[in-house]
Amino acid sequence: MQLITVAELKDRLSNGEKINLVDVREISEHNEFNIGGILVPLGKIQAMDIGELEALKEQELICYCRSGNRSGQACQILDMLGFTHTKNLQGGMLAWQKA
Repeated sequence: MQLITVAELKDRLSNGEKINLVDVREISEHNEFNIGGILVPLGKIQAMDIGELEALKEQELICYCRSGNRSGQACQILDMLGFTHTKNLQGGMLAWQKA
């Protein structure tokens, strides 16, 4: 797992780069505010129910949550499952909304 800052991610998105975003928050959090990531709550990842992510195993995945804690856990689990390019958004959506 690597880290990515909000500034780096915003720059890449504003440049039109195709990015695989994974929102590991709960459905209610995602519905309240999201930046376009695929919703796969941490509980699903912990249960290894990651079918929708399998096709992205060799691609960069940027995981995010509210503060960066759950997404860090998600990255660690995905790394153990053989994902090769996971990144955790530092500070999560709290940092995103402040930036």
